[in-house]
Amino acid sequence: MDLARVSTDALASFAVFADHLNFTRAAAELHISQPALHVKVQKLAAALGRPLYRREGRRLGLTPEGEAVARFARELDGRVAAFLAEIHGTSPSRVPVLAAGEGAYLYLLGDVVRAVPRPRLINGDRAKTLTAVRTGRADLGVAVLDVLPADLHAVPLAAYPQVLVMPEDHPLAARPHLRLTDLSGSSLVVPPPWGPHRITLERALRAAQVPWSVAVEAAGWPLLLHFVSLGVGLAVVNGCVRPPPGLVQRTITDLPLVQYHALHLPDRTGDPLVRNLLATVRAQLP
Repeated sequence: MDLARVSTDALASFAVFADHLNFTRAAAELHISQPALHVKVQKLAAALGRPLYRREGRRLGLTPEGEAVARFARELDGRVAAFLAEIHGTSPSRVPVLAAGEGAYLYLLGDVVRAVPRPRLINGDRAKTLTAVRTGRADLGVAVLDVLPADLHAVPLAAYPQVLVMPEDHPLAARPHLRLTDLSGSSLVVPPPWGPHRITLERALRAAQVPWSVAVEAAGWPLLLHFVSLGVGLAVVNGCVRPPPGLVQRTITDLPLVQYHALHLPDRTGDPLVRNLLATVRAQLP
């Protein structure tokens, strides 16, 4: 490990790469070429003696060491900003940063965004939300978790049933609630196969021995609901999702509740910024 070759420039560049997990977009933000950024990251990894990212199918992901390096880079940048503010007799501004998925922003966190002054928002799936918190890019993340991560502090926020969304004139709409067996033979609008919601739903239907078919695969609750409105099929979504006019939802009683958690780094439990942001999230939830 050659620590003398670890420069603040390389750390700052890696932090930007960690934000995007894409060399082309990160290089554009840094106003350097993609090959130049790639060389910076490779040299930093060589100096530390650890791989900082890995390929996950068609996407890139940070290794645990990469998450630690990105977190350190942002902490270093914050300390430099605080030092310069002290030298110049000014107060460093800290803007709260919240990370969450599309569904959480649309159906759960709208009042939170209105209540927090000048927030920075990061939109990404569960994996991107967790990475944003782990690397220090986000002060707080909100996500649905089946398994609590050991390296983050998780605070339960709200639990919702899983519901079937259908046209209001569908035969199943006459029932007050449903069971998985009621979906037998249904054509469902579902997320892509790699999504956690799709995986959980498929396992439950398989365990209940319920035959079903894929009507269409779509990413994001709004597009799923749009296809249901068009009569393409039915959809199982989280209970916090509000169906548009013409559609109704019924609780599926033998599917587990969906639990939303707020997540932050354990050593930031006492940080006023994290504490105030978490308090706002909890106070504004419906």
